[in-house]
Amino acid sequence: MEVNRLLEYARGREEICRSNDAIAPEMYGHYGVKRGLRDENGNGVLAGLTNISKVIAFDYPGGVKTPCDGKLWYRGYRVERLLGELGEDTLGYEKIAYLLLTGDLPTKAELADFCSTIAECRSLPSNFTRDVIMKAPSGDIMNSMTRSILTLASYDDHISDASVANSLRQCIQLIAEFPLLAVYAYHAYNYSENGESMVIHRPDPNLSTAENFLMMLRPDKKYTKTEAKVLDTALILHMEHGGGNNSTFTTRVITSSGSDTYSTMAAAMSSLKGPKHGGANIKVMEMMDDIRKNVRDFADKEELSAYLTRIIKKDAFDKKGLVYGMGHAIYSLSDPRERVFKEYVAKLAAEKGRDADLTLYRNVEELAPMLIAQHRRIYKGVSPNVDFYSGFVYDMLGIPVELYTAMFAIARIVGWSAHRIEELICMDKIIRPAYMSVMEEK
Repeated sequence: MEVNRLLEYARGREEICRSNDAIAPEMYGHYGVKRGLRDENGNGVLAGLTNISKVIAFDYPGGVKTPCDGKLWYRGYRVERLLGELGEDTLGYEKIAYLLLTGDLPTKAELADFCSTIAECRSLPSNFTRDVIMKAPSGDIMNSMTRSILTLASYDDHISDASVANSLRQCIQLIAEFPLLAVYAYHAYNYSENGESMVIHRPDPNLSTAENFLMMLRPDKKYTKTEAKVLDTALILHMEHGGGNNSTFTTRVITSSGSDTYSTMAAAMSSLKGPKHGGANIKVMEMMDDIRKNVRDFADKEELSAYLTRIIKKDAFDKKGLVYGMGHAIYSLSDPRERVFKEYVAKLAAEKGRDADLTLYRNVEELAPMLIAQHRRIYKGVSPNVDFYSGFVYDMLGIPVELYTAMFAIARIVGWSAHRIEELICMDKIIRPAYMSVMEEK
């Protein structure tokens, strides 16, 4: 059936679906249903246990729940400590990936062996780029990557082996391949849809994940140490964030069904691409572009406050009343990832001559929480999250907006992998929450 004809058919039945599927909001409260698996205070319903990471947003002095500066641990280590111990010139994506996957920090020999393994896996099957990635280019890079992930399953002779060792093998392979899937998908799209030249660089086994990404993305292969360090830090900070976030919980759910690694990661990708999950940094960039068009002096806090107030009152930008990049589902007073990241953002902005833009971001970071508190009822504080700066960083790195969510995936594949392995080891039941039927019998 022709698409427009089918769409016309569907529109004619939309109201029937709406009337028959609608459930009164008060019924959820009546039956004690936690919508979104969260209670009325936004706390997630406890669905499992994990050894992989920990997120803290509140203290309980004297048994009283009190907002505090956010804390994030990977395998028992504070993220700030892990990044601090890397030093100024050391890239740590592979080291922290090893930590999340195995639970232990690697020795020098173990790290060298792991980096060598990743380098060997950083390749695609013969003609895969031509026959799969270039055959159906799309500006939706996440969809292109998901198609590639599912197609890679066809090349795996041990696809159905759900043992821990084989699943770990598949996860490591995908961790190594994700940057290639993203960059090559973008180049194919840029060539076919934007009319640009297409350059496909092979990965360099002597380079890190961050370095290889920048090298493969850029026609001249060139990048600075600061660029590589900032991108490496961004990837580490986005690697993992507990088992309850939507895409990681999806990973757990699909793994619990006994499905294979490729299907599991494809499902996680489909979750991450949702605008309520992985697309936050794109909305921040769009908002900042709007502010640039309507605020003459970024350093004029009075002028900036006036326009931010208009955004909050649904009188400007997308008129949804949201200051994107502010607030988080878990954190209250601060997001520890943002606090760490903005130090690297300043270094990159200085190198790129983007001090005026940095001033804008810093002033929005200062003003927005106060303005939001004046116009909204705040339960746990409002602070910038890690995505407030990540889009700005990707822009300074020359990463096209089509790749922003894919950057998140390149990082989070590590956390997904760790949770898949933990689910395989610890659980033997399929995840199956209950839904109460309020259907009228006929």
